[in-house]
Amino acid sequence: MKEITYLFAEGHPSAELKHGVIALIRPDLPSIFIAPDDSVFSKNLNNIEQVKARKGPIIALTSGNCAKHLKAIAGEIVVLPEAPDYVMPILGVIPLQLLAYHLAVELGRDVDKPRNLAKSVTVE
Repeated sequence: MKEITYLFAEGHPSAELKHGVIALIRPDLPSIFIAPDDSVFSKNLNNIEQVKARKGPIIALTSGNCAKHLKAIAGEIVVLPEAPDYVMPILGVIPLQLLAYHLAVELGRDVDKPRNLAKSVTVE
């Protein structure tokens, strides 16, 4: 997101929300949660509720029956196909890459030539 949109974006584990990140929540900065139907969904749901209580907009990527739990909380929900836990990181990153790409295009950024970044590294 940062390298092609030049917008602030910071990824962190849900468990670290209350370690400073929660201070950044505001109505004009969406939080994107990857919250598939897995063993820690309830913990992710708690964090989503914390962001919602602070008026932060929420975009949720989820799977299975979890979209029903998020319907009243998240502003936008992207439903991922059901898959084994070890495949979910791959399925979750696809909509995030598309979001970054389309946002950059909408902002008029050249997605093929990010500013100040080399596409390859040569070692001599």
